[in-house]
Amino acid sequence: MRKYSSIIVDGKDRSPSRSMLRAVGFKDKDFKLPQIGIASTWSMVTPCNMHINRLAEAAAQSIDANNGKSILFNTITISDGISMGTQGMKYSLVSREVIADSIETVVGCEGFDGLLAIGGCDKNMPACIMAMARLNRPSIFVYGGTILPGNHKSKKIDIVSVFEAVGKNANKEMTNSELYEIEKKAIPGPGSCGGMYTANTMACAIEAMGMSLTNSSAQIAISNAKKIDCKESAKALMYCVKKNIKPKDIINKKSIENAITVVMALGGSTNAVLHLLAIAHSADVKISLNDFDRIGNKTPVLADLKPSGKYSMSELVKAGGVAPLMKMLLERKLLHGNCKTVTGKTIKENLKNIKHYNKKQKIIMPFNKPIKKNGHLIILKGNLSPSGSVAKISGKEGTQFTGKARVYNSEENALKDILRGKIKKGAVIVIRYEGPVGGPGMREMLSPTSAVMGKGLGKDVALITDGRFSGGSHGFVVGHISPEAYIGGPLSIIKNGDEIEINAITKELNVKISKSEMKQRIAKWRKPKNKTIPGVLSKYAKLVSQADKGAITID
Repeated sequence: MRKYSSIIVDGKDRSPSRSMLRAVGFKDKDFKLPQIGIASTWSMVTPCNMHINRLAEAAAQSIDANNGKSILFNTITISDGISMGTQGMKYSLVSREVIADSIETVVGCEGFDGLLAIGGCDKNMPACIMAMARLNRPSIFVYGGTILPGNHKSKKIDIVSVFEAVGKNANKEMTNSELYEIEKKAIPGPGSCGGMYTANTMACAIEAMGMSLTNSSAQIAISNAKKIDCKESAKALMYCVKKNIKPKDIINKKSIENAITVVMALGGSTNAVLHLLAIAHSADVKISLNDFDRIGNKTPVLADLKPSGKYSMSELVKAGGVAPLMKMLLERKLLHGNCKTVTGKTIKENLKNIKHYNKKQKIIMPFNKPIKKNGHLIILKGNLSPSGSVAKISGKEGTQFTGKARVYNSEENALKDILRGKIKKGAVIVIRYEGPVGGPGMREMLSPTSAVMGKGLGKDVALITDGRFSGGSHGFVVGHISPEAYIGGPLSIIKNGDEIEINAITKELNVKISKSEMKQRIAKWRKPKNKTIPGVLSKYAKLVSQADKGAITID
């Protein structure tokens, strides 16, 4: 149980190490206990993580009470919601790599025998799992929990309500004073964004993968249940340390397929594609966009959750969480029940005593009345995305869209025209040079997509980009276009007025120009001048892969 810490603290020659540890509270007995690192993503930069230190302290107490020695440490987090629509958003996906690297660095350096990580916003969550997979020593993940919804005029609201209110205000459908009221009421306290946005999507995916406890993904951030989850997770981790159950014993192709299946059934975020590809790479598991396509073909969307649906995550919590949905999928033979989990048991064993949803609930639909008969995350190829792209199509927008291109070389320029009313029905908004390299950082397009919805154009306008989307985005949107425009991908040669076709049935994204015309345009294209961004963004641009590989920064 002390495979790593013994190297750090055992023997006379390690006296200096012990001396330093005594200063941070170690007693003689602690040197004989397995050392457990607790990675807290606490930060006051966002409500998603503002409560996590309290959860980390609860986990630490439980570790200490179960024959371990807890050591708390922090890592960074950033706020997508706050930086959305600004240059600051370029750092968002970069932070996933920074967080994974920092956790790996601390645990590897300090010789911890186990790792418990608590995440509460969408980038630090996959980052925690990536670090766990790289380190491959006993680990468990705890989700910080979902936020409670705000309330405006007896209607539940959240952060996406604010983004869409901006569009309604620009469209003269909402007064300035009402926009102000929604701004004040939408975020009532701690927790991650309250729909099936990226944080809740990844929490559910991680649970389905087996790296967190049953229903850990479906709890309110400020609930007593979440504190209990932290304590029980600590106990489970100590069992993993004792039995030497490691992440790569849990994360394999079947367990990642389970995660993809649950994401599809929930109508989850497009970001799950990027993050699950990155996690798979860290665990040496071969997963590609084709796997998402294959699983989506046989998995219906069952959850009527925001942003496309009616309900919030907090309402799913009340209905019983995600575990009953997993039981439904397992009974339908859509999940691999023999996958091991952090409990030491299989998925099937964990779900054995889980009760089915009450028949009166309306959040999770039965298989004979799905929201959509197959997955909402559609992998598109074609002459605009030869390596693949990801469309989020709930079915409410239709399955095909053909329109004239309105081309923008940045998110900001597109947003200005949307808010000014310059985008009309039938347009395909093209936002390029926002990919992993070209951004750099692959910004999320929640501001433009929310403005489109707020303008009432959700069914009449499409948006395609080599950037990505927030889990809160909905409408006819296609992102992750690979290869991206900045490295010479076909998106780079689109002109205003070109006819673009998005087809979710044939799974193609095409510009309707001849092959010869495309070749001529490509021959004339010149890469835009390099944006001088010193520091981490410049480093990221040199190391990052394309979106179809998960936008990872290591080989």
